[in-house]
Amino acid sequence: MKWPVFFALATAVCWGMYGPALGKSRAALHSPFTPYVAIGLAYLFWGVGGGVLGMMYNGDTFSLSGPGGVWGFIAGTLGAWGAFTLTLAMYSGGMAMPNIVMPVVFGGAVTVSALVSLYSVGDKIPINPMLYVGVVGMFICIVI
Repeated sequence: MKWPVFFALATAVCWGMYGPALGKSRAALHSPFTPYVAIGLAYLFWGVGGGVLGMMYNGDTFSLSGPGGVWGFIAGTLGAWGAFTLTLAMYSGGMAMPNIVMPVVFGGAVTVSALVSLYSVGDKIPINPMLYVGVVGMFICIVI
């Protein structure tokens, strides 16, 4: 197995377990937002610690200036907002139907990612028509 596929599968496993773990945290803490603070602390610990270790391993500089730093901050903000809105989804009744919330979140996320990527590359690379079939299929699955 190639490393990118391994890491992609590891991401799918981690994100797939995210919703159930969030539900257990919410139930144990009797709060929808206390777990969100714990999520933020975990992001801080693993994001900063792992990022610094990775940078040291690669010999990268610690400069976060320019567009790369801005886009990194935007990506982190989007991740944090996603965690927050998932907390709100689970808090507002999603715990009674995690089998609906989580597929909508993850099916919707890959669809949005594909569409944004299509827009970003424009006509720079040829697009396989099966991508459109996949986007339509995912939309149908979300609706079902």
